[in-house]
Amino acid sequence: MTEGSDPQLTSGARFTGRVAIVTGAGSGLGRATATRLAAEGAVVAVLDIADAAAEETATAIVGSGGRANSYRVDVSDPDSVSGAVELVAEELGRPVLLVNSAGIGGFSRTEEQSFEGWQRILGVNLTGTFLMCKAVIPHLLDGGGVIVNIGSNAGIMAQPYSAAYSASKGGVIQLTRALQDEYIRKGIRVVCVAPGSMDTPLQSQFTFPEGVNPKAFAKVMSPVGSNPPENVAGVVAFVASDEGSYMHGAIVSVDGGLTI
Repeated sequence: MTEGSDPQLTSGARFTGRVAIVTGAGSGLGRATATRLAAEGAVVAVLDIADAAAEETATAIVGSGGRANSYRVDVSDPDSVSGAVELVAEELGRPVLLVNSAGIGGFSRTEEQSFEGWQRILGVNLTGTFLMCKAVIPHLLDGGGVIVNIGSNAGIMAQPYSAAYSASKGGVIQLTRALQDEYIRKGIRVVCVAPGSMDTPLQSQFTFPEGVNPKAFAKVMSPVGSNPPENVAGVVAFVASDEGSYMHGAIVSVDGGLTI
């Protein structure tokens, strides 16, 4: 995938010419974020383990006049991550923005949670975020940049039958703070956006454990309903932009009031 014509940019064009990497960009919040950044002038590297979905996102961006390339990556695999990031830098230029949106989840009784399932959720959500940060930070040190990690209200408050997912997202929040503390004087900003319920394919795939009363999940359902991923993408764009330049290590909740 190559460049389209000059994109019809949204007001401000806050990312003109900036290379942005978005993981999990084949669908859901990742796709919405990649699309939003491209609409504001970014050159977007669309990363996803589902290469056909990544290509679809990149094709849509280019078709709208933006600039994007797609790359297959398994964020839980160090070699896959380092290879993809170096290829992005070679083909698109120095990345200045990383959005870690790749994520998986699901509900399970803890005593029934398989070790493999636990490892997979932690591997994608937490280890994957770490590996992407590790690979991109050397580029950010060469002139500055921003990392936006996608957390969850489940990493801030208790969520039933979600030990692996909650642990992974709580880890993302603390990883964000630790990275910001380490790099605050080195030109790198690190922020975490923590959504609540969103209308995404990931959410639609969740199923409750057998025999569990759905009312147990009432505490994690906002009275104002689910949020379109495009709205959360707008928040990501703001905190990643120069307008968010005083936000360092912030955890930004976008959860319909769940963590008041």
